Amino acid sequence: MLGRNSRRAGAAVLTRETRLVLPVRQGLLQCRRSLIHEEIRVNVNGLYVKSGLRLGCFAALLLAVSAPALTEDAVFVPSFFDPQARPVKPGLEGVRSLRFLTEDDYPPFHFALPDGHLSGFDVDLARAVCEELAISCTIQARRFDTLIEALNEDQGDAIIAALRVDTTSRAKLDFSKPYYTLPARFVSTIALQHASATPESLRGKAVGVQAHSAHEAYLETFFPETVRKPYETQELMRDALISGAIDMAFGDGISLSLWLTSPSGQSCCRFRGGPFLDPNFFGEGVGIAVKKGNLQLRQALDYALAALAHHGTYTTLYLKYFPVGFY
Repeated sequence: MLGRNSRRAGAAVLTRETRLVLPVRQGLLQCRRSLIHEEIRVNVNGLYVKSGLRLGCFAALLLAVSAPALTEDAVFVPSFFDPQARPVKPGLEGVRSLRFLTEDDYPPFHFALPDGHLSGFDVDLARAVCEELAISCTIQARRFDTLIEALNEDQGDAIIAALRVDTTSRAKLDFSKPYYTLPARFVSTIALQHASATPESLRGKAVGVQAHSAHEAYLETFFPETVRKPYETQELMRDALISGAIDMAFGDGISLSLWLTSPSGQSCCRFRGGPFLDPNFFGEGVGIAVKKGNLQLRQALDYALAALAHHGTYTTLYLKYFPVGFY
């Protein structure tokens, strides 16, 4: 059974024999212009960067490269599906409804409202998937540690509960294509507004990180000349940043983005550099899980997720739940 923390980017230290994946600064960049939406789209290592600005291709690349330098109100919205592709809707013979399993205590992804109704990014996405597939939908909350067992006992058809896709989870489940990844990010105080986050600029700087995490291993591998300051909890790390005990903090971009929307985070700090993506450290992303061998449902989920990205539904939901984007 997968443990609760296995879904988090910093849950485990994985292999350190890997390459640095900076999705904007390295890798293949392909400019594509959408004739329908008048948008510049950049394929960055499989992540499609969208800009609504009517810029030239070169300007769009510069925009992508300098994404962290955008205005504070700008939110980068990721897309994981080729905007030029038009997948054919798969057959759904025998599929009249879709039973999603989730949990209710992981806001803003899935949580229970005071009246008991489920809400959250994953919950709204699940409902949108069913609407796109034109089938009825139920969403049932269970304890996280019982989700896989319930799926295998046919008490549900799919799990949408922030399950991280990695070697361990793939041995137990099949997954849709990822609908978000788990970037690592640096955070500094507002006073360091011109601070960058490169191995050279952080040489000799004190960087806080959660102890025994994948983020600590990543820092040790790719930022070896920083002065690493491990903390037992993220709260202690954030307190050290606010007090000035460290120059920057490094950790899970999602957790940090949510903190940056809180009164304490919003008044003190901002993202710097990144995002940093490496599947060997932080997993392949998060997908919708189905039983091993359920190809029909997996293909239907991929189709629906791509359609939601194309229609703009994914963007609407992302901006609703993540006013401070984590990329």
